[in-house]
Amino acid sequence: MTVGSWLPARIEAVEPSTPTARVLRLNAPGWPGNLPGQHLDLRLTAEDGYQAVRSYSIASYGPGEQIELGVDEVPDGEVSPYLVSDAAPGDALEVKGPLGAYFVWHEDAPGPVQLIAGGSGIVPLVAMARARAKSASAAPFRLLYSVRRPEDAMYRDEIDGFGANVDVTWAYTREAPSGWSGTVGRVTSAVLASSTWAPEVMPAVFVCGPTGFVEAVATALVGLGHDPARVRTERFGG
Repeated sequence: MTVGSWLPARIEAVEPSTPTARVLRLNAPGWPGNLPGQHLDLRLTAEDGYQAVRSYSIASYGPGEQIELGVDEVPDGEVSPYLVSDAAPGDALEVKGPLGAYFVWHEDAPGPVQLIAGGSGIVPLVAMARARAKSASAAPFRLLYSVRRPEDAMYRDEIDGFGANVDVTWAYTREAPSGWSGTVGRVTSAVLASSTWAPEVMPAVFVCGPTGFVEAVATALVGLGHDPARVRTERFGG
């Protein structure tokens, strides 16, 4: 699956995911499909000709011309506020991709997989979990998903329904749901040690989220003994 030129696309459906995020489903004739974990560039063109381009992770995977994006609004952003608040079925845009060959999961990869997400970093990891559920792979999956509050979790209902396919652990940094017995705060080395695969299991680790979150988690994982070569990261923001 290789990158081509800009393709015209049209929004087919939108649905709310959190108070600040939306799931968008696009139809892009000529789209070659994508591997779980890849992303794309999205371009909007204003009536006066001004163009803005941003990269977004893809929640869907596999062949076909349908693309699913999960977009969280960036305050003062140029593209995400439109996609989250104003975009509607029928609206036109352009996409280029798929992009990225490093941060992907292949169903023939051996061994366990550890997914770690912060905020909207869950999007490409959802694609990996979906691919795992539909594949013949027996690789055990674990997911640690860190969000500020319960209502900030994208794809919450789907994640809660992963069942035996993915062992899910939630982490809350500001406010936990009623009855929560765990700690509330940042994902620390102690949290990682208690809720992820141990280093000796040699899992393939995928970490995605804001830059600060990803750097802190990756550093902590290596400090716990994980092989740096098996910790793959994708980050966004400053």
